[in-house]
Amino acid sequence: MAKSRSYFTGIPTIAYAGPGASNALAFRHYNPDEIIEGKTMSEHLRFSIAYWHSFRGTGSDPFGPGTIVRPWESGKDPVSVAKLRLEAAFEFHQKIRAPFWAFHDRDIAPEGRTLAQSNQHLDAVVAHAKQLQKATGVKLLWGTANLFSNPRYMCGASTNPDAHVFAYAAAQVKKALEITQELGGENYVFWGGREGYETLLNTNLKREQDHLAAFLHMAVDYAKSIGFKGQFLIEPKPKEPTKHQYDFDVASGIAFLRTYGLEKYFKFNIETNHATLAGHTFQHEIEVAASQQMLGSIDANSGDLLLGWDTDQFNTDVKELTLAMTSILRAGGLGTGGFNFDAKLRRPSIDPADLFHAHIGGMDAYALAFKLARKILADGQFERFVADRYASFDTGFGRDIETGKANFKSLEKLVLGKLGEPTPKSGKQEYLENLLNTYLHG
Repeated sequence: MAKSRSYFTGIPTIAYAGPGASNALAFRHYNPDEIIEGKTMSEHLRFSIAYWHSFRGTGSDPFGPGTIVRPWESGKDPVSVAKLRLEAAFEFHQKIRAPFWAFHDRDIAPEGRTLAQSNQHLDAVVAHAKQLQKATGVKLLWGTANLFSNPRYMCGASTNPDAHVFAYAAAQVKKALEITQELGGENYVFWGGREGYETLLNTNLKREQDHLAAFLHMAVDYAKSIGFKGQFLIEPKPKEPTKHQYDFDVASGIAFLRTYGLEKYFKFNIETNHATLAGHTFQHEIEVAASQQMLGSIDANSGDLLLGWDTDQFNTDVKELTLAMTSILRAGGLGTGGFNFDAKLRRPSIDPADLFHAHIGGMDAYALAFKLARKILADGQFERFVADRYASFDTGFGRDIETGKANFKSLEKLVLGKLGEPTPKSGKQEYLENLLNTYLHG
């Protein structure tokens, strides 16, 4: 493969310089080569860059067109431009030292006039991506299909009332699974961007949910037939663009998967901004998934609590991330998942260097949270407090409750007899919040 031009001249490979570093183009907390329990920090955190925001994002928002113009977006042939864009992306990955990338099919290759032409475009671009992966060592965290942008999906894809649209979406996902496998993708994500409804006046809710389940079963079957070993992930989102989305949050996703016999095939890709739009904390969604052994991967971003849409900002809230990371580590980590920066630059941030500043900030915040969470878990103060708070269920009648040996009659007898009225016990929330601050602020 011929050597491509550089799109980020003047910006060096980002080095670790330590917490006191003054260089804005250096890591303060993320040291990818640091060995922790036999693995590098890079291997622990498995950072990924979202292709759609970082290399297709233009700075547009609901109120105005794009503001960002990139040098690789030049040329008349869209497939050739797509290849240049890939070269810029892989140069960025090398300089920012992120080991993974993630994409939608329509991010990396232009959509053609027909599905056959779209597939031809994908084949040409994927061949180039495969060469770039081999040359750089960057791997594919996950792939997915864009089943929401094209007008054909205005009423959904697998939940569309038109069987023709369902069939088209199935064909598109078939190809997306094939290219994800071709590129060694470790996961495949389903995000139902328009799998929901605006009004029940024109919607048969049960049929739509049945169709969504049938679609996912078809995907499972096809993955088996081609030998795809990657993990399937559901990415919940409560709203925007659809008023009522079927994958509202992790809990509703678990209920859906179990209702339709899909639970052993899927885990969850949890996005911070989606959690808050659902009225949850990031940590809550992680805990719900982890409690059912269904925690798969993370889309690393945040929203603006004063705005009502998915702003996809880079998350630098160390407190929020430390709480989340504590839950992730307690659950045993993310397996084949990772921390994918599904985040975009703010509209006025138009310089190439801004792309580096944004990812450096996010990677440093997650790395610091990782270190703090490890210390919190090693010290065990919160673990001991929670264990003590539930200690009454470890022995006696409490243990009988958890093991199914107790019943209403036996418990009534105890309360009417020796137990009597319970003595209230403090939850000590303020004490625990102060204790957390001793880790965050020293």
